[in-house]
Amino acid sequence: MSSQSPTPKTGRGSDWQPRNRFARLHYEPDPETPPGRVRTEFFEDDTRTIISRNQSPDVGFEVSLNPYRGCEHGCAYCYARPTHEYLGWSAGLDFESRILVKTRAPALLREALASPRWKPEALTLSGVTDCYQPVERRLEITRGCLAVLAEFRNPVAIITKNHLVTRDIDHLSALAAHGAAMVNLSITTLDPALARILEPRASPPSRRLAAIAELTAAGIPVRVMVSPQIPGLNDHEMPAILAEAARAGAVTAVYIPVRLPGAVAPVFEAWLETHFPGKKEKILDRIRSLRGGRLNDPEFGSRMRGSGPYAETLRAMFHIAARKAGLAKSAPELSTAAFRVPGGQMELF
Repeated sequence: MSSQSPTPKTGRGSDWQPRNRFARLHYEPDPETPPGRVRTEFFEDDTRTIISRNQSPDVGFEVSLNPYRGCEHGCAYCYARPTHEYLGWSAGLDFESRILVKTRAPALLREALASPRWKPEALTLSGVTDCYQPVERRLEITRGCLAVLAEFRNPVAIITKNHLVTRDIDHLSALAAHGAAMVNLSITTLDPALARILEPRASPPSRRLAAIAELTAAGIPVRVMVSPQIPGLNDHEMPAILAEAARAGAVTAVYIPVRLPGAVAPVFEAWLETHFPGKKEKILDRIRSLRGGRLNDPEFGSRMRGSGPYAETLRAMFHIAARKAGLAKSAPELSTAAFRVPGGQMELF
């Protein structure tokens, strides 16, 4: 594989297929062959369970639901890319063009919540790939799951970077009336040109700010995620993003330095070579300074914060900017008090 990525494909974050660490064979395309248009393929995921439990002590949630595997948003830095290797595909172009969809997710969720074994607790939607990626507009799997959550009044925290979340304000506001809903909206940059190549199929920054305003007006609390922070690329925007998000109505904020686990690192390096060849080494060196000399630190705790002098600089900048914007607050606690099993005895009370 050439160290330089081929001509970028329109609307794609990655242009090549890095070697799958589990596969014995690897296909190398002819470097002289011009890249063609790659259409997204969708596959049925016949999973029989839908709720995942997280064992990591530093993620911030314990249970999650992922309606999709793979993500068409195509973010070059996405830490979830290596999960596609378990499917026999690559963390590169496959991750954003071969998407597994869990069409039975709402029915499986209903079964799980109605079970006597379910103890009401906040559920994150979703913990890996974006539950509002483009195909959700057509399939409405996330919307179906939210309808179930609203019926049971089970609390939910949404994580997304797509304005499409506002389509489901009806379900989210019904849950928010019981203190049982919050949206975490990621804004990586305010620069629409950078967003187009860094997160090619996600909503542009202006639409994400509009989503914060619309959700806030509907009584749904929003936390802005100024993540990932990529040193030398978007870190200088942190104060401006926090200020704009606060003006739109966000109530709190969080940030995470960029993580490049496994095959994400070569995908991101190729992206830098394509779009920012002059900045590539400077950006990678700063990431290494955050990660103990490596491009990724897998250790619990430090992997979400980074370490070293530059990590401290990021931390100080965030706290100062968040305080100035009025976002230096804890996220609202989600309540399970209104949980019910529809048609069950709890409804009598």
